[in-house]
Amino acid sequence: MGMFKRIRNWRVRRIVARHPIPDPLWQAALAQCAPARQLGASDQAALRVTATLFLREKSIEPVQGLELDDADRVLLATHACVPILKLGIDWFDGWHSVIVYPDVFVPHRTQVDDAGVVHRTSTPMAGEAWGRGPVILSWADVLRAGHRPGHNVVIHEMAHKLDLQNGAANGFPPLHRRMDPRRWTQVFSDAWEHLRREHHQGVPIPIDPYGLENPAEFFAVASEQFFEAPATLREHLPEVYRQLELFYRQHPY
Repeated sequence: MGMFKRIRNWRVRRIVARHPIPDPLWQAALAQCAPARQLGASDQAALRVTATLFLREKSIEPVQGLELDDADRVLLATHACVPILKLGIDWFDGWHSVIVYPDVFVPHRTQVDDAGVVHRTSTPMAGEAWGRGPVILSWADVLRAGHRPGHNVVIHEMAHKLDLQNGAANGFPPLHRRMDPRRWTQVFSDAWEHLRREHHQGVPIPIDPYGLENPAEFFAVASEQFFEAPATLREHLPEVYRQLELFYRQHPY
């Protein structure tokens, strides 16, 4: 084991020893986070460590009068760390804060189109992830995680953060060494085009149609489904399920 790894392991042990998540708060988080609740005991223990590190490394900042207690923060961290359980906290490097609104928020933006016309947009949102900036969440939507099959706004935004690790959010996160980038692109492109055609024809599709907006949203929505409703994803989009299995190094179904 190299010196850096020894120092890192010592640092992790020290953080976990000094700032442990109290058992009642951890059990409450598991009760509200189905993907975490369904893990085996050793994986739950590893997730608890990762969530502890998340709470030390990230600043959770409620706004507009929202107050979050320790149990709320543990729940948010638990949701956030499900996707990186087998990847490690380093996959969340490069950003620092999670801004939490009480409910859906409406960012006001100005955009200039190709013709030079200025457009002001105001769209209610449940979550947003900026490149090197914060993750923004609606607390009401955090609490609704899992209420609709396959939906988890925290996992959705964290998937965007993983996607952004190698540049633009384009549905192509940094793949592991033994993964085939061409296969990833083919599987996701084929599935996206197929679902777009079906949706256009009025055929019910097995994912939230928001995933058809662009490849980045498709990856994030598929990631939500992978953790929240894996059986459905595996049944309807088995090749997408397999690629996510390879990327996240998890087997939720």
